[in-house]
Amino acid sequence: MKKKLNLCLATLLIFSGNLLFSQNDTSMLSMLDQEEETVYVGSTYKSTRIVNSHSLKSTPKGVLDFRIAHRFGFVNTGIYEMFGLDQATIRLGFDYGITDWLMVGVGRSSFDKTYDGFVRAKILRQSTGAKEMPISLQYLATTEVNTLKWENPDRDNLFSSRLAYTHQLIIGRKFSKSLTLQLMPTFVHRNLVENEDLSNDVLALGGGGRVKITNRVAITGEYYYVLPDQIQDFYENSIAIGVDIETGGHVFQLHVTNSTPMVENGFITQTTGNPLDGDIHFGFNISRVFTIVKPKSFRKSK
Repeated sequence: MKKKLNLCLATLLIFSGNLLFSQNDTSMLSMLDQEEETVYVGSTYKSTRIVNSHSLKSTPKGVLDFRIAHRFGFVNTGIYEMFGLDQATIRLGFDYGITDWLMVGVGRSSFDKTYDGFVRAKILRQSTGAKEMPISLQYLATTEVNTLKWENPDRDNLFSSRLAYTHQLIIGRKFSKSLTLQLMPTFVHRNLVENEDLSNDVLALGGGGRVKITNRVAITGEYYYVLPDQIQDFYENSIAIGVDIETGGHVFQLHVTNSTPMVENGFITQTTGNPLDGDIHFGFNISRVFTIVKPKSFRKSK
């Protein structure tokens, strides 16, 4: 009887030990899984644009972003032009997320009757956890076509003279829940320039950022410095300050800027407004997103 009791106790101890070891092993494995999880930083901006410039925020996969950018005339035109309200420059555009790391877009501007297209790809994403990445890095490539009528139609005009290209790196970091900053080294190539003394290639460095005020309101700003002796002296560096307001599926951006164009070649190399002289535009951007292709997980849940 005593032997049977000892055998039962031994069996119970072995079973309890195995159970305890299994539970500890499972909990340790779950802890390792949690430690290896990579958390990507999001909510850097409310819109894919700061004002004119592309921001770190991308259009998600399967989402179409319809964008309206509107710019009034210069404020210093006075009462006759209602301080710029009688004038307008507009761009209509569509951005689409092909994947979560690749987006494309097309647009048409009234400035120089320009058609533009772009591709933007994520190279690095700021993250914590298993993969530590302190910054986000994206690459932007654009093509613009000026479709104004030729000034001299009798001359042998080439279609290639209408084209301009931009290549840009967007290097940014979200420092806190409220603050996001980015740098934008930029290369612009223009197939046709105003005179032989000007370079077809323009190098510029942009800077921009966002400060979140509330969950739905943020202050944004951007500035581009064009390196000397590349564009004509009467052109100015582009600067813009805005307020983003998110309302459901819409994002409204109210802003002031000295740039009339709203595409890269335009606002980087053709900004004529001097803010100190009152050459300031009031304007707004409106973004409305539509889900064209629903995520697989969402479709399954239905």
